[in-house]
Amino acid sequence: MILTDDITTYHHLIIVSYSFIYYIAALQRRILEQALQRTIELSQLSDFFGASKPQVSFEFFPPKDPEGEELLWNTIKRLEPLAPDFVGVTYGALGSTRDLTHRTVRRLAQETALKPAAHLTCAGASRSEVDQVADNYWQAGVRHIVAMRGDPPKGSTSYIPHPDGYAHACDLVRGLKKLHDFQITVAAFPEKHPESPSFEFDMDVLKMKIDAGATQAITQYFFSVEDYFRLLDRAEKAHIEIPIIPGILPVSKAANLVNFSKTCGASVPSWLVKLFEYSDNNPDIRNLLAMHVAASQCLLLRKAGIDKFHFFTMNRYELTWAICRVLGLVVHEEFL
Repeated sequence: MILTDDITTYHHLIIVSYSFIYYIAALQRRILEQALQRTIELSQLSDFFGASKPQVSFEFFPPKDPEGEELLWNTIKRLEPLAPDFVGVTYGALGSTRDLTHRTVRRLAQETALKPAAHLTCAGASRSEVDQVADNYWQAGVRHIVAMRGDPPKGSTSYIPHPDGYAHACDLVRGLKKLHDFQITVAAFPEKHPESPSFEFDMDVLKMKIDAGATQAITQYFFSVEDYFRLLDRAEKAHIEIPIIPGILPVSKAANLVNFSKTCGASVPSWLVKLFEYSDNNPDIRNLLAMHVAASQCLLLRKAGIDKFHFFTMNRYELTWAICRVLGLVVHEEFL
């Protein structure tokens, strides 16, 4: 027997039950709509696989121990089948990895089908020292240099040119072109160089490097594609016509990203910090997140017509390889 109060309660339960059913149904519709939206977006990948393929390049750093050596060369072996336009090898602060860089570049030139681009800086070295390093590269068959000023010594807050050296990157570029007919790539900064007083000054510096002989630029990594497009707008207004290749950093370790980025002139959005929070304790989850962020970034750039990408690999192949496949690059079986 149901009393009046029980009937009222029963009716409330029915109403709540139906409300819950409607809520679940609406939620399911939203999930379905989101799934369809993702499917539509993913279906656009077929456009990339059917279109002309973008050019990619990869950046490595010289190993400091046998374990690092094994990691690097396994990465090179895995990425070589993607046939990059070139591969860069970094040059430590004040030439601290000069011999390691030269050895890695020489081995790339001699043992692989890849085209190495040796990084070279002028900080802390005389002109004769820099020229000798560049000449050694030329004699080893290296025709491509990534020329940069270099960072001040650790603990120093300002850059002081070597009294007998190239003062700035534009001077280094000019000196290299006088020495040999190198192809020279330089740096560009979507969020301006950390020491630059303004975006306009940044453009003036880039123009000086081009006038000295640079033929293309690679950007510092960035996480907002709008920063890159604003850089292209500034370059167009400054009548800069060389390719400015976006530098892409798949996040392979999140812990030091913010502090490291501050020294590079790159900002890390708060949403990205929250996204990767605690992820270093779970590398598989971190890599999934990193893949999503970097692939989305690249696809947005690709849809806007960007057809060249430079990847900072951190000497690991997995994320870079996967993103290149998303961009439609095919594996060249002759390298397998």
